[in-house]
Amino acid sequence: MGNRVVCDISISVDGFVAGPGQSREQPLGGGGAERLHSWLFEAQDENRAEIDAIVSAGAFVMGRNMFGPIRGEWHLDWQGWWGEEPPYHGPVFVLTHHPREPLTMKGGTTFTFVTDGIEAALDRARAAAGDRDVAIAGGAATVNQYLRAGLVDELRTHVAPVVLGAGERLFTDVPGLELRLLSARATSLVSHVSYRIVR
Repeated sequence: MGNRVVCDISISVDGFVAGPGQSREQPLGGGGAERLHSWLFEAQDENRAEIDAIVSAGAFVMGRNMFGPIRGEWHLDWQGWWGEEPPYHGPVFVLTHHPREPLTMKGGTTFTFVTDGIEAALDRARAAAGDRDVAIAGGAATVNQYLRAGLVDELRTHVAPVVLGAGERLFTDVPGLELRLLSARATSLVSHVSYRIVR
């Protein structure tokens, strides 16, 4: 069977994972999008099980836009949004069209830049994860690509009581996706709703 491929993603009640106008100053975009992630920082105790599940993956895959706001060739001083010690503490494979040497950070995170597509990145993440899960970390376009390709086993949404009205939407161009509810749990700032993807 191999590794499970899981995806945790915070989402507004109207289906957006980032607001409009993403930039270096507003990495999540405008419209109050930062509130999508309040539960991770302001209510850690009551959401501990979900937070622990996110960081328990053996390897991660993310899109270039999640790693940073830079387009085109790399500015090699850019090392991601998370400072010197990113929260992943493991191998992260970044999808990009522009080659870059791997970037090793404090705390065990290494960003490896993959230029040959989503399946190649997933293969490398599976090999790096051992017997642990592989997590598709985001953003929306990357998650949608993996959903469209039928490569996700479990989708764990974290629905914040926020309406953004515009931005980057989950499930764009993902027709006919069949989900089976695995669990649902509400806390003060978020509702955790997990699904198995039916193939």
